[in-house]
Amino acid sequence: MEKLDALVVGAGVVGLAVGRALAQAGLETVVAEATPAIGQGMSSRNSEVIHAGLYYAPGSLKARLCVRGKALMVALCAERGVDHRPCGKLVVATDETQHAALHRLAAQARANGVEVALLTAAEACALEPALRCTAALSSPSTGIVDSHGFMLALQGDLEHAGGAVALGSEVERVALGAGDDGRHVVTVAGETYGVRVLVNAAGLSAPLLAARFDGLAPAHVPPARFAKGSYYAYAGPSPFSRLIYPAPVDAWLGVHLTLDLGGQARFGPNLQWLDIASPEQIDYAVDPARAEVFYDAVRRYWPELPDGSLQPAYSGVRAKIHGPGEPAPDFRIDGPRQHGVAGLVNLLGVESPGLTSSLAIAEYVHTMLLEAS
Repeated sequence: MEKLDALVVGAGVVGLAVGRALAQAGLETVVAEATPAIGQGMSSRNSEVIHAGLYYAPGSLKARLCVRGKALMVALCAERGVDHRPCGKLVVATDETQHAALHRLAAQARANGVEVALLTAAEACALEPALRCTAALSSPSTGIVDSHGFMLALQGDLEHAGGAVALGSEVERVALGAGDDGRHVVTVAGETYGVRVLVNAAGLSAPLLAARFDGLAPAHVPPARFAKGSYYAYAGPSPFSRLIYPAPVDAWLGVHLTLDLGGQARFGPNLQWLDIASPEQIDYAVDPARAEVFYDAVRRYWPELPDGSLQPAYSGVRAKIHGPGEPAPDFRIDGPRQHGVAGLVNLLGVESPGLTSSLAIAEYVHTMLLEAS
């Protein structure tokens, strides 16, 4: 049985970031990915937004890791030449009943150390003449990024530090602490390894994978739930130079306008809970008929949206550890102090702002493992 210092399961952005951190710390590290390429799940099917940290409760993991992760991501992108742009964002109220939500969001953002500014309708429309609103919150440090370029940079750093990415390598069995020296015994693509550190960064499959760990109590495994979001591209030049988000309602941020690095506008995502048991059952097809509900939502802040101008673009599915109508929980990063298993970290419910937070999550996981050793 071959021995490794660390095995990370999942070569999405978080898994690559964690693998990079462990390899740079001197651990012999392999990132195992079941599919033939990196970043094929949530990491490649999202808005590619660099979030500033507005939406998360002060002191929460999401708030702390998003703010820290944004700084780390922007620095790495600048150093490695990864395409990114701090285009800024306006969160807009379309009637006066939403002003209180904007003020609450501004207070929360400032508590998280995020620069924001409350704008009058006139000030917001001076920045974005196509906009209709009654007030807005400006987040100048929100941006967009080439997520695949970012993941390639992480992979390059990982490999430069002596780590490796094993594609087409599905984890088939895990027996925690079953090795003679207390290592975790992991079977990957027919080969068995003894590993001191095991990090479950399997994204959409993370709860299902954790449920198969021999030696992990079921109480430490949340149910796996899945929510689909579809995006629609605008067929024409973007009327906005910034991202436009409606004032938040509950845990959903509404149908927002984002930009890609080529300047094309796209709208989404919507929110569709899926009645499925595993990621293999996901249908990523975008239903053209669902665009109809987008028109009413978008016209609240952009009344001039032309009929028939939205075309299906792509969809993504988020890994949820809560159900419809329940408040969105914090990131769940379970280490030895949570579940009592040495050398094991489960990353559960790591959805948005997971891309922005990825490098900070990697720091957190590394620190968690050091403190437990």
